Amino acid sequence: MQTKPFRIGTRGSPLALAQAHETRARLMAAHGLPEDMFEIVVLSTKGDRITDRALSEIGGKGLFTEEIEAQLFSGDLDFAVHSTKDMATRLPDGLELAAFLPREDPRDAFVGRTAPTLLELPQGATVGSASLRRQAQLRRLRPDLNVIVFRGQVDTRLRKLADGEADATLLAYAGLKRIAKEHVATQILDPELFLPAPAQGAICVEARVGDRRIADLLATINDPLTSEAVTCERSFLAVLDGSCRTPIAGYAVSEGGRIRFRGMILTPDGSRCHETTIEGASSDAAELGAKAGHTVRAAAGTGFFDGWT
Repeated sequence: MQTKPFRIGTRGSPLALAQAHETRARLMAAHGLPEDMFEIVVLSTKGDRITDRALSEIGGKGLFTEEIEAQLFSGDLDFAVHSTKDMATRLPDGLELAAFLPREDPRDAFVGRTAPTLLELPQGATVGSASLRRQAQLRRLRPDLNVIVFRGQVDTRLRKLADGEADATLLAYAGLKRIAKEHVATQILDPELFLPAPAQGAICVEARVGDRRIADLLATINDPLTSEAVTCERSFLAVLDGSCRTPIAGYAVSEGGRIRFRGMILTPDGSRCHETTIEGASSDAAELGAKAGHTVRAAAGTGFFDGWT
């Protein structure tokens, strides 16, 4: 019988806290436990503290998890809540993604200041984004745009936009919805036009491998369809050595025992792109994602990655 609160690790941004609160609420409902049985522990990560440079310049995705994972290893945390798209494809030995919450809308949101849609932006307009995937797809669709780096939490980026630093920006629609700011979106981008990041919109819970007590606790909130789709997407990413230095997009849908996936890799300037689609049994999600990754890698050739990965 658990007598002390479960300790949930999270970053301190409004979005991260909203995700931790959602996870706690689902666990409370699943197990009939009161709120005081879950303590949310806020930790600052290197990725939060360094906001003046692109992630690709300072180390990539692990910047948002290193401090949290150290406390998981030490036992100071029971589990941690993350945006799955922030997670490296290879976790530290001894840690695993033990549960995925039902996925929110995975699409990208366009937030326009001088035009309501991406295609209506005037020639040479400035768009701010910290994501190499978004930057590459913007340049592919609109080579005339001036694409600049926009980092920081959602409110920071919206403030930069309002201050006139850019004509538009792109944000995850799921994140906007979770912090009740979906109204700022002026266009929701169809994945057929603008492919999301692997695992975008999915919350994951990270825990220690072999901790049966925590695994049983978390199993009740795991969403199988999200788990299958995200497993496929992350497998695709892993084959391509996906990091914040590589523009990679991918989106899978699992339903009725089948999974459909589309994946893409681009050069940072958007001038070259290779993509593939694949479908198969949802039980083969990891294998299908890996196969798609190998297909794209073979089509691109080794020279595709030279000089910018």
